[in-house]
Amino acid sequence: MTASDHRIPQPLADSLATPAAYADGTIHESYRWLRQNEPMGVAKIEGVDPFWVATRHADILEISRQNDLFHNGDRSPTLTSQAVDKKVREMMGGSPHLLRTLIHMDAPDHHKYRALTQAWFMPQNLKKLEDRIRVIARASVDKMAAKGGECDFVNEVALHFPLHVIMEILGVPESDEPRMLKLTQELFGAADPELGRGGQAATFVDAPDRDFDFGVIVDFSNYFRALSEARRANPTDDLASVIANSQIDGAPISDLEAMSYYIIVATAGHDTTSSSTGGAMWALAENPGEFRKVKADPSLIPGLVDESIRWTTPVKTFMRTVTADTEFAGRSMKKDDWLMLCYASGNRDEAVFEAPDEFRVDRKPNKHLAFGYGAHLCLGQHLAKMEMRILWEELIPRLESVELAGEPANSQAVFVNGPKRLPIRFKMA
Repeated sequence: MTASDHRIPQPLADSLATPAAYADGTIHESYRWLRQNEPMGVAKIEGVDPFWVATRHADILEISRQNDLFHNGDRSPTLTSQAVDKKVREMMGGSPHLLRTLIHMDAPDHHKYRALTQAWFMPQNLKKLEDRIRVIARASVDKMAAKGGECDFVNEVALHFPLHVIMEILGVPESDEPRMLKLTQELFGAADPELGRGGQAATFVDAPDRDFDFGVIVDFSNYFRALSEARRANPTDDLASVIANSQIDGAPISDLEAMSYYIIVATAGHDTTSSSTGGAMWALAENPGEFRKVKADPSLIPGLVDESIRWTTPVKTFMRTVTADTEFAGRSMKKDDWLMLCYASGNRDEAVFEAPDEFRVDRKPNKHLAFGYGAHLCLGQHLAKMEMRILWEELIPRLESVELAGEPANSQAVFVNGPKRLPIRFKMA
């Protein structure tokens, strides 16, 4: 790693790998300093390979455009300690990946595997699902209304609505949804004392076994292997049947790749949407003026959706690997250097967003980076935005007022996080 003069101050570097910093919001203080003083610095953290840190919107965008120069699959695409990396490579025959999803792939494989399900997530196909999604959304609002004026919006509404939608698309029975939710929370919240399997707070480096719980992967794979066998024997019109019977270059995809595909759809397909939905309600409860704006003008709902995605930015970080010696943003990068994209920082970049720390339902333009950019632009972005739009179209007209009724909390995670608890008091029309 080069550029020792661009080393990030140790407390700020450590915060980048501290799950609790993403829960209590102190990561935004680190990001603010880095954008102003060291927007492309080097983090050196004990127990972790050194990595570049991109915090400005323009740099994140440019790195995301250059998919040949900045790879996903050469090293772990999520921040990983040296102990975990060693363990994974031993288990996986030298590969740094426990899974092989779209986020672990580069060209030409990435395009081929993305094409297997891409049509399912395009707007023209999703239109066919709109009526069904509206029925599910209406049921979610009815359930909230029946709570009598108080509820934990995350655990009683936001988690279950997108979960039900994606499981129905995938072909998972409703009776198995609680299991899918628990496994998702254990996967993304491995370091969170309330969500992870260990039941205690985990630092990033001190608890490598908690960083990425292999047992969760095994449980997911066992479930989807049985589903896959059933869909190969009796295909239906769900997404599981597409994955189970997929072929690349005339040959069936491997078990690892099939299980990986199921797992990313079954986790990212709802978790990030529920986080943004919870983030929206949290912001509306704290900003009654913004709630009144969208209440008075429902045409602002798409703006509310985009702003809540920017505000929450559920996918906080992704890693890239430099494929050749290069000059970028005034820095000399070497082949195999590791690099962190800080999306939540890019989405609060003062150079792009006016008053970035304010929640504005009418923010225009809103060029947030929460879905990524370039070849790895989120496959499910249209579905996520449609689900959220429909939920708010059903909820806002019936919601008279909302306020916090206790202390909300975010999950502790460096990769994907969002609200895990949101007690609210509300009045329905």
